[in-house]
Amino acid sequence: MLISILVTVVFGAVYFYLKLPAVNLHTAEFYTFVFALCAVYCACSLFVTGFKAVGVKEYAKHLIRKCTIPVVVAAALAVIAVVGNLAGNVLFRARDYAELLKMEQGDFAAEVHEVSWDQIPMLDENSANTLANKKMGELSDLVSQFEVDDSSAQINYRDIPVRATYLNYGDIIKWWKNRGAGIPAYLLIDMVTQEVTVKRLEEGMKYSPSELFNRNIYRHLRFRYPTKIFYDVNFEVDDDGIPYWCATTVTKTIGLFGGTDVTGAVLVNAVTGESAYYPISEVPSWVDRVCSARLIMEQYDYYGMYQSGFWNSILGQSGCTKSTSGYNYIAMDDDVWVYTGVTSVGGDESNLGFILVNQRTKEARYYVCAGANENAGMNSAQGAVQQYSYMATFPILLNIGGEPTYFMALKDASQLVKMYAMVNVSQYQIVAVGNTVEECQENYAQQLKKNGIAEVEAVEPVDQKEARGRVAEIRSFVMNGDTWYLIRLKDENVYYQINGGEYPAAVILNVEDLVTISYEAGDGEILNGLSLERK
Repeated sequence: MLISILVTVVFGAVYFYLKLPAVNLHTAEFYTFVFALCAVYCACSLFVTGFKAVGVKEYAKHLIRKCTIPVVVAAALAVIAVVGNLAGNVLFRARDYAELLKMEQGDFAAEVHEVSWDQIPMLDENSANTLANKKMGELSDLVSQFEVDDSSAQINYRDIPVRATYLNYGDIIKWWKNRGAGIPAYLLIDMVTQEVTVKRLEEGMKYSPSELFNRNIYRHLRFRYPTKIFYDVNFEVDDDGIPYWCATTVTKTIGLFGGTDVTGAVLVNAVTGESAYYPISEVPSWVDRVCSARLIMEQYDYYGMYQSGFWNSILGQSGCTKSTSGYNYIAMDDDVWVYTGVTSVGGDESNLGFILVNQRTKEARYYVCAGANENAGMNSAQGAVQQYSYMATFPILLNIGGEPTYFMALKDASQLVKMYAMVNVSQYQIVAVGNTVEECQENYAQQLKKNGIAEVEAVEPVDQKEARGRVAEIRSFVMNGDTWYLIRLKDENVYYQINGGEYPAAVILNVEDLVTISYEAGDGEILNGLSLERK
């Protein structure tokens, strides 16, 4: 018996270390863990003691004598699991599922603030990751040892919408070489200016997904909180630039396994490993992602389908709605809100409205707005430039003149942003495109005025000036897939920034060439060039 117990304990320790199951009756992984322990104990008991049975009855008695306790434990847990699963079945608890998400009616024009054209977030996740990898390639001390993680999360950093991403060790050899100092930096990608900032740390991050053994963030969390059920672990940055891991904790509120809902978050300092648990109502305001977008979509679908009971969702489907096929994020009131369209279960290309849900507090608002869903809006934008075969990114929802508006970038086959588009949600035949965000918004404002929908304030004219002289210096850099040139004229200390794609003359410039440059007046060493003419 002692040998069997010892083997079972060793097996359990190894299993727990590798699989990290939550010690909680509300998770299926816990039952798997206990069943495995029972099976190992029984097998070991029979193997160690050995027995040559004379007949089936004698062998059965031997099995019962050796394995009574683990079999009883496994059977009891199996009964608990079956009963608990039935108790949480949507067939019996449909209205409880519908009440997981508390929805309020909202006023879009009043609650979603308008943003100026120079504050519109222009980056989707793919573009942000591309920029992060390009920036990483410029950092010779990091690129040989670390890799940018494939994902990036939208957060508000000091009231600025950015995408934050972290680094992973390149491989196990590079982990071994660098584990003492940890991961020395993380990246922030400004979603408006598209600037990538490398945030170097005085002391490296010792806890991350790419760490091995006890400093792996998932293992660190499980050992500190063995009974917590973790849904997501997200990378966050506080207002002082300190990196954290935000681990969302959930519980099952309906039966044993149904009704997943957020209870709070564990915040782990990525440098020191210090951690603290916060109920959802007490999570610090700088945290942006507690409620996962996937969980929010799941809860809304319960809300839309089961408000009138289970059988109505199957037979009549009266008033049944669901979320559309995608979602995106809005920065509002120093929080990140996830939004998605709401459509009927019939699955057409129209929306009944859309929802906004605060990812920190789970405050949810519904806005009535019949119109195009996101895919229809993307098709409208692509149709406006069909001669180029550009593909639209998943749209961002904006308030333009009180009108819900889809804003999206248009990319070519190389995933480079070439144009921008705005589509009116209610009347998606109203489409405006432009080579710049400013031009796109101007065209959209004209469309709204022409159709008698809204009067949008014109974009303030740029204070434009002109410089003429001979080129003294030329530099270049790549941003968002385009080559930009910094041109300094003789007897001047400023550089004029020119997009080579828009003004090909910049590509063939030489020192001493005579040029005329129109530029946007401003302060600083680099000014935004508006046009270039080579004499």
